[in-house]
Amino acid sequence: MKKRLFAVFLLALLLTGCAAPGTRNAPTVYEATFLTLFDTVTVIKGSAESQTAFAETAQSIHDELQHYHKLFDIYQDYEGLNNLKTVNDMAGIAPVEVDGAIIDLLTDCRSYYDLTGGKVNVAMGSVLKLWHDARNHGLDHPDQAKLPEPEALEQAAAHCSFDAVVIDEGASTVYISDPEVQLDVGAVAKGWAAQRAAENAPRNMLLSVGGNVCATGPKTEDTPWVIGVRDPAGAADSYLHTLYVSGGSYVTSGDYQRAYMVDGELYHHIIDTQTLMPARYWRSVTIVCDDSGLADALSTALFLMGREDGQKLLDQWGAMAMWVDGEGNVYSSPGFEEIIRT
Repeated sequence: MKKRLFAVFLLALLLTGCAAPGTRNAPTVYEATFLTLFDTVTVIKGSAESQTAFAETAQSIHDELQHYHKLFDIYQDYEGLNNLKTVNDMAGIAPVEVDGAIIDLLTDCRSYYDLTGGKVNVAMGSVLKLWHDARNHGLDHPDQAKLPEPEALEQAAAHCSFDAVVIDEGASTVYISDPEVQLDVGAVAKGWAAQRAAENAPRNMLLSVGGNVCATGPKTEDTPWVIGVRDPAGAADSYLHTLYVSGGSYVTSGDYQRAYMVDGELYHHIIDTQTLMPARYWRSVTIVCDDSGLADALSTALFLMGREDGQKLLDQWGAMAMWVDGEGNVYSSPGFEEIIRT
């Protein structure tokens, strides 16, 4: 028998009423919070007949997300499991037989690479590792914070070709032909996993995986969910806007996420594929579209380009966006303002 999620996963299970104005006997909405998935906070909300019934649903969603978390992990091994760390470790040595979800993710990542002109490139792991290590050291030792060496970045950038990632769908294997190429799917993994979990979840659920939000329907048939878009210039709990959510996916990329200071300047984690430095076009970009994996890719891509080029990309996929620049100016694509609540 599975252990109850509130006993194992640091679950905060909260009971809250959600009656719509003037409505009695509305379903009760429950909330579960997990701290063990994708190194971020995951929140699941939804109505159910009882707390026990909701706990079972939330457990099932958690378990699916945990499966993806392990598969897409590039830092940790798991007994009896070939994951992306295994693929990276075997770069230039041999193909690795992997779970079909890794094949599907990397196939989608190749599509994202093509549609964004290479701006979303999960084969940039060698460059991103230099930034990851420098950022972690800077956060742990602020007085010693420094940037990666330019020469090291240039050397790593010479080994970022997606062509080196050989995906054999028939054999379910992945092989990296260049031993210096490394995969890092951080730009899309949370959104991709959230989308798959949402597709298997009941109606009227809200999933937020580190801010990658998926709704499987409104809160009730008459009431949408309401989510916040963080103010990039404010505190962690300050919102620039709140949005009405009745379905689809909502993803924000911001320069306040995973950032550290060097000589008084903030350096965030979204690295420009051309300059190999954190991008400076925007402070945040919020994407709304049907698919969370695509939304994740688009939020990264639009963060790395001007608004005109970003709008062209949105138009290809029927997506919407809101941009916030360094001066606090807010821009939105056609249709976005219609979902703004406040």
